[in-house]
Amino acid sequence: MSAESLPRQVGHPSAEEFLLTEVLQALSDPLRLDIVAVLAESDSELSCSAFHLPVTKSTSTHHFRVLREAGIVRQRYEGTARMNSLRRDDLESAFPGLLASVLASAHRQ
Repeated sequence: MSAESLPRQVGHPSAEEFLLTEVLQALSDPLRLDIVAVLAESDSELSCSAFHLPVTKSTSTHHFRVLREAGIVRQRYEGTARMNSLRRDDLESAFPGLLASVLASAHRQ
């Protein structure tokens, strides 16, 4: 298999590598919290382009990278699109109740 035919990979921390400070920092940004809220309500993966964010593409990419590196979202390539899903089970295992609490608080605001 040539390097050109290999699927593109995206790095993710394991659940054991999650750091509470990184997760909280990632969730502290209102735009990233909105992304997480949309993913939490979705039954399927969403491409980055499915989010209509009021920022440039490079800024959007930055926000998704912060969420991925903190362990909040899982990304995979499907063709040229990056598909995003919430790592709900991993987050619940690492920090029980955190995601539900943060999302409930965001809905009250």
